[in-house]
Amino acid sequence: MLRRALVAVTLLFTGTVALLGATAGAAGAACGTTNVAQGKTATASSNENGSLVPAKAVDGDVNTRWSSQFSDPQWLQVDLGATTEICQVVITWQNSYARAFSLEVSPTGAAGSWTPIYSTTTSAGGTQTLAVSGSGRYIRMYGTQRATRYGYSIKEFAVYSGTPTTPECPPASTDLGPNVIVFDPSMSASAIQARADQVFAEMESNQFGSQRYALAFKPGTYSGINVNTGFYTSVLGLGRNVDDVTINGDVTVDAGWFGGNATQNFWRSIENLAIVPSVANNGDRWAVAQAAPMRRVHIRGKLNLAPNGYGWASGGYIADSVIDGSVGPYSQQQWYTRDSRVGGWVNGVWNMVFSGVQGAPADAFPDPPYTTLATTPVIREKPYLYLDGNTYSVLVPNLRTNAAGTTWQGGPTPGTSIPISSFYVVRPGATAATINAALACGRHLLFTPGVYHLDQTLNVTNPDTVVLGIGYPTLIPDNGVEAMRVADVDGVKVAGLLFDAGPVNSAALLTVGTAGASSSHAANPITIQDAFFRIGGAGPGKATNSLIVNSRNTIIDHIWAWRADHGSGVGWTTNTADHGLVVNGDDVSAYGLFVEHYQQDQVIWNGQRGRTIFFQNEMPYDPPSQSGWRTGARGYAAYKVADTVTSHEAWGMGSYCNFTTDPTIVAEHGFETPVNPNVRFHHLLTVSLGGKGTIAHVVNDTGGPAQGQQTVPVKVVSYP
Repeated sequence: MLRRALVAVTLLFTGTVALLGATAGAAGAACGTTNVAQGKTATASSNENGSLVPAKAVDGDVNTRWSSQFSDPQWLQVDLGATTEICQVVITWQNSYARAFSLEVSPTGAAGSWTPIYSTTTSAGGTQTLAVSGSGRYIRMYGTQRATRYGYSIKEFAVYSGTPTTPECPPASTDLGPNVIVFDPSMSASAIQARADQVFAEMESNQFGSQRYALAFKPGTYSGINVNTGFYTSVLGLGRNVDDVTINGDVTVDAGWFGGNATQNFWRSIENLAIVPSVANNGDRWAVAQAAPMRRVHIRGKLNLAPNGYGWASGGYIADSVIDGSVGPYSQQQWYTRDSRVGGWVNGVWNMVFSGVQGAPADAFPDPPYTTLATTPVIREKPYLYLDGNTYSVLVPNLRTNAAGTTWQGGPTPGTSIPISSFYVVRPGATAATINAALACGRHLLFTPGVYHLDQTLNVTNPDTVVLGIGYPTLIPDNGVEAMRVADVDGVKVAGLLFDAGPVNSAALLTVGTAGASSSHAANPITIQDAFFRIGGAGPGKATNSLIVNSRNTIIDHIWAWRADHGSGVGWTTNTADHGLVVNGDDVSAYGLFVEHYQQDQVIWNGQRGRTIFFQNEMPYDPPSQSGWRTGARGYAAYKVADTVTSHEAWGMGSYCNFTTDPTIVAEHGFETPVNPNVRFHHLLTVSLGGKGTIAHVVNDTGGPAQGQQTVPVKVVSYP
């Protein structure tokens, strides 16, 4: 089967943005006039020579300077002598300046203790006066990209202190905005059907439009309706328990808009309700591709994952759900099901993966292609919105280890309920400054459907903050800023967001934790769930990295990172992106990774003791030639474990090539990994789609070439 190609408030400067640090919480500061860095102890990563030493950058004399060696990265650090509230930094650069750098603060100066308070990738040098907000005894400039071939050179590094003022919190509201349509069981079936049909008519083929919707059902029973579900539409029940909302009918995804081809049925979801299918023999139809999760759903019958006519399909993801009857994937190439219960599973094409699924087929890879794990090692289900009486709340499920089955089969899902009054409800028109002010004063965030342009980075600095989106709220960073940063703190939950790259390159779209973070979060990990990343497609977009994970113990639960292969703003030099996922933190778990079309190694795993269950990948379609993709080697890997890693494990991994621009291109390896008995892979495959290109080896030099027009996968059961 072939795929798609075959059918605190911050002060903004140009291209730069000040960032809230982990200790920051100020909306503003009364800044002093004394340079508190002058004469203090300064150190650096290197010196160009013995006269250009760090002390020259804090001596109060702009005729002297510190300069580093000619390499990246480099840093200059100042010990302020005591914990200091910092409100402004003035850097006077010599001609050799940093194009990309951050300002970071630390209480101790130790590795892993640094928190960014400012970041830019487009510095123009000269004298920069930067408004910041944060506190620490130590402050440093951390440069990652030189603007010239020489080192980093600073004439004077001045720091000013001020007392933070209390941020003004945005007013509380329970208004979910115009794009959340709430249905009540007292409404007639015809009225509900008419409104659902109206939304579907708008969204059925609206692949790159700006409209967003959530169709929400209050607790009760609804009969005789079929909710066809188009792009950027979330269908969700508002009960505390799954069966509190029952639809006697269907919630349907089909592919009539695309000639029966379901490989582009992206960006839609269903959650927290029960369905009694109207046609018992065929069951409910959910023919989806990427970024279309089914969570907390009870299908009281069968489930069909293929489009009408069994056309091409490429999905997908189910979690915390019960399907009483059998699940028929039919034409689905790959699928991941987690912590659920099924009445049976009909077939498999290339890669069917199960963890913690009661009733799953036995592990049998390569034929049939079933990868089955009895449990999921550590997981917390996604938070969800529900009605507690007449008031909205968000339920945050508890952490589980060695999970199997749903959270709700034995009773209500255990967890913590947070009232809507503790959230800032983000509606279309909200600014990044207002959102940051809400975060700084301790609010959670509930993003409602809409498109949000961000002129500054959203900074999640408080532990246990919930950032939840419904209806595919889309965050677009402007001027090259990062869309969101999460501090290295316990228990942050980010879920249900689409990060869409802007036309000016961002270093990353979402960064979790600070570089070098080493604190354990095993008891209360950060979770990233149903987080989707897009580079191009809706227009030109650029981002070097989509998701960077620095924090230990982070759980990644279903992402799709996609450098667009179709739409507008698409081309090898137009929608540029190096990596979909970079994992630097130790003990990170990933369940359901979908990463496609990035221009270098698409996943890079640098952390120790990482694990991945299910990986689906397509290599970029559009390298202009073999040498135009990479010189000195034949292409990049889909999933690369760094040579320094000594412990890693992965199950159910697939990568496909479809080099449509130049079908003679060869990728040397689908997967690259150090050879170590504690770095283990289970059930891998590579495929050449219709013979457009070759993957020479599955993993390192193991596994023969994926090639030829028959589209036959090459499989490796275990490595090493």
